[in-house]
Amino acid sequence: MDTGTRDRKIYRVTILGSIVNVLLTAFKFIAGILGGSAAMVADAVHSLSDLVTDIIVLVFVRISSKPADKDHQFGHGKYETLATTIIGTALLVVGVLLLKEGIEKIVLVCQGGVLESPGWIAFIAAIVSIASKEFVFQVTHIVARKTQSAATLANAWHHRTDALSSVGTGLGIGAAILLGEKWVILDPIAAVLVSAFIIVTAVNIIRDPLNQLLDKSLPDEQVQRIRDIIAADSDLSDLHNLRTRRIGNRVAVDMHLRLPGEMTLNQAHEHSRKLENKIRQEFGNDAIINIHIEPIKINGQYL
Repeated sequence: MDTGTRDRKIYRVTILGSIVNVLLTAFKFIAGILGGSAAMVADAVHSLSDLVTDIIVLVFVRISSKPADKDHQFGHGKYETLATTIIGTALLVVGVLLLKEGIEKIVLVCQGGVLESPGWIAFIAAIVSIASKEFVFQVTHIVARKTQSAATLANAWHHRTDALSSVGTGLGIGAAILLGEKWVILDPIAAVLVSAFIIVTAVNIIRDPLNQLLDKSLPDEQVQRIRDIIAADSDLSDLHNLRTRRIGNRVAVDMHLRLPGEMTLNQAHEHSRKLENKIRQEFGNDAIINIHIEPIKINGQYL
């Protein structure tokens, strides 16, 4: 998939999510305030954070797709990695703040305080949120897999967490309404459970881009696949100094290989070119591959 097509798919699905988030955020805040539901207000804040991350994706994916230039000779792929980290961090902050607020209300009830029973409009808002955000998740997840965009995938899971948080919110609000005043505490309990789920999701989102920013190697199975490709060429030998990492959605590979010393420079170059093509067939045409060729060495002497 070329860069232009990839960007258009990401922009379209992100704008779709943004429109849904704007409408949901407004509806949830109104429903939470009118319905007197702490869980729904918390859910509204979550939708607002979704809207913010949509904006981040639109901005950073455009930057990350820019070609390499004098100041960024390996491309701008890590801008997308940075965007994913920002999304996860924002989600984590939201989760912690909502957890704090929910716990404070539970403590208030335990100390004899009274909470207002939530209204039906808050429950209806939860049902609408579940249906709409699950739809947006499915569409965004499909695009993320096709474009292999980490930021879009993180955004998709942000939509899913909003849908699942609305499930908890709906259950808490529904139980608080149907079971009477003694069970109003279920509303802030639902808010606490939702926030805990948000925190776990945020940590999972942050983990992968953080590894990329720290130049973590590719997974073992992918490294082994590189070794298998090299082993298939009988002339190539002694693979060493193999280093791998990700730069945004691109794979970067550095390695040293040995070839028979009697080969001409043209023959060695041809081997190197064919090897690069095979690796790119496996990891994408935009993979960054650096191969250092050396003559075969025995007992410390080049042959």
